[in-house]
Amino acid sequence: MRMPKTARAAAVVGATVGAVTAIASASASAQTVEFPQTPSVFYGGLCGGNIRTWVDTSPDWPGRAVFNVQALAIQGVGPGQYPLAPLCNVDTTVAWRNTNTGAAGEYRLNVVSGIYGSILYAEFQNTGPGHIEVTVTTNNLNIPAHGAFDVS
Repeated sequence: MRMPKTARAAAVVGATVGAVTAIASASASAQTVEFPQTPSVFYGGLCGGNIRTWVDTSPDWPGRAVFNVQALAIQGVGPGQYPLAPLCNVDTTVAWRNTNTGAAGEYRLNVVSGIYGSILYAEFQNTGPGHIEVTVTTNNLNIPAHGAFDVS
């Protein structure tokens, strides 16, 4: 048995409106805080670039935050068949401290980047509710970035 065209169109419109409403209400309560970029020298060649870091918080994840790290396009020279398109890496640490509770933690990862940047690295951290202060560093020459955000 087939559904009439008007009923089908109404069902599609209703589903679309419902999905848009659900997405809009979910994203309206979320918050993103981006920190200053961390300039760093990378390993694997003579490479340098900037590392972006930001956090996402939401009332849907009480006491938690998603820490995001992504390297922008790097500049430099590397070994191999394509020396002007190097693939370099650097160990990156996002250290955080909850100033309300004293809780602290780190998100450590090896960021691999090339002439198009890196993939997005992300991880939930159980920060607890409160004011969180963050420091981003690498294991090579860098200018640390500092930031802060609040978790409900």
